[in-house]
Amino acid sequence: MSLELIHLDKTYISKEDGKEVEALKDIDIRIEEGEFVSLIGPSGCGKTTLLRIISGLEKPSGGKFLIDSQDVDEPWLQVGMVFQEFALFPWRTVRENIEFGLEMKGISPEERGKKAAEYVSWFGLDGFENRYPKELSGGMKQRVAIARTLINDPKIILMDEPFGALDSQTRVAQEEFLLNLWDRTKKTILFVTHNVDEALSLSQKVIVFSRRPGTVKKIFSIALDYPRDVNSDVFNGVRREILEYLTEEGM
Repeated sequence: MSLELIHLDKTYISKEDGKEVEALKDIDIRIEEGEFVSLIGPSGCGKTTLLRIISGLEKPSGGKFLIDSQDVDEPWLQVGMVFQEFALFPWRTVRENIEFGLEMKGISPEERGKKAAEYVSWFGLDGFENRYPKELSGGMKQRVAIARTLINDPKIILMDEPFGALDSQTRVAQEEFLLNLWDRTKKTILFVTHNVDEALSLSQKVIVFSRRPGTVKKIFSIALDYPRDVNSDVFNGVRREILEYLTEEGM
């Protein structure tokens, strides 16, 4: 299932002063089924806005958004989104959070409980299924959030800085977990990050955005085997090139 953005623009009216703000301009991107793609660029350049458009939470002001060459003009049920803030329901247990989407679909308690148990085990959450979010570490909260998204079997997973609030050690562990998850499921992943090493460690393609209005400044294809050696000459060469582009944009 391919995803294509053609000359896509997004303009909105600022709530602060009522002025028109150009968030995205002339975005041309094609993402093939099963690709892991990272979006990186200065704060406020429209990366999150782009994810919201793809998820159907916002509409573009111009251009086209295509799935398998078909126009998408309403919320699309085959996309799942994971946020930096975990977005878990504090009054629901781990199991209840994971099975929430199935509950909204009207799946029976028995069936969704069985499915949630599979995801609890798969995501290494055994023994914590009856705990509440406040009782979990940051890494575990994010695993619950990803499990809750994946249990609905989306075709595309959108991730908005999902590891940004984690400490460096936990972050590395979650990146490894995500790569294993991607390898197992073959899902298409769009991943927003401000961390160049993270983008290079995870992605097959890194898309660098300019300052607002966000435009595609450069697309890097990362033809390196996994797991990636962050100390290799090739890795560091691509890192330097991406950093040069980002420095030009004031990041």
